[in-house]
Order: sequence, then structure tokens, then C-alpha cells
Amino acid sequence: MPAAKTSYVCLSCRVSYKQPYDPWRERVCPRCAGALMYAGSAFAAPPKRDRAAWRTLTVLLHAGLGFHKTCCGGPGFRPRSLREVKERLAYARRSGEPAARALARAELP
Repeated sequence: MPAAKTSYVCLSCRVSYKQPYDPWRERVCPRCAGALMYAGSAFAAPPKRDRAAWRTLTVLLHAGLGFHKTCCGGPGFRPRSLREVKERLAYARRSGEPAARALARAELP
């Protein structure tokens, strides 16, 4: 049985690739030769022309949030717009909560 594939993205080229998961192998973008970032098996890439969605994705991946399947379905809440990202990061600064946890909150208190 072949290994399950997962998503890796190149944020500068705004493309994603499905490849077998191997945490020790460094992935390289075939377009720009930059490093690919691990996004997770439940990742769905936004359209290439949607720059705001890719900027949102950049913030999420750099904060350490991925798109991983869980026992109950998908990866949980992830912000879809820059406005949602800014609100959650402002909340994290005010409350002292880690940015990754604030970004994963569906509702802000």
C-alpha cells in the first residue's frame, strides 16, 4: 500500500504539491528552488490569484498552525481573511495568549 500523501506549499510561488510525508526530507519547489512548507493532509489551496488568502495562509503557517486531520474530521477553525487574522493577533497581544492558539479560536471572548 503506498504512503499517504500530504500537502507542501511554496508561499512565494503560491502553489501546493501533494507528496508522501517524510519529516526528514527537505522539499524544494520545482519552480523557484525555494523550500516548501509542510501544510498538512487536510489543506486545500486557495486560488493562485487570491493574494489576500495566500497572505493569510503565510501568517498561519509561520505561526505553526497546519491543516491536519483529526479523529473528528478536519483541522478545526482557521481564519480565512486578513481581518480575522488581525483581530486574533491583536487579541493575542492584549491577552498574552500565544498567537497560534489565538489564531485557532473560532470566537474571540
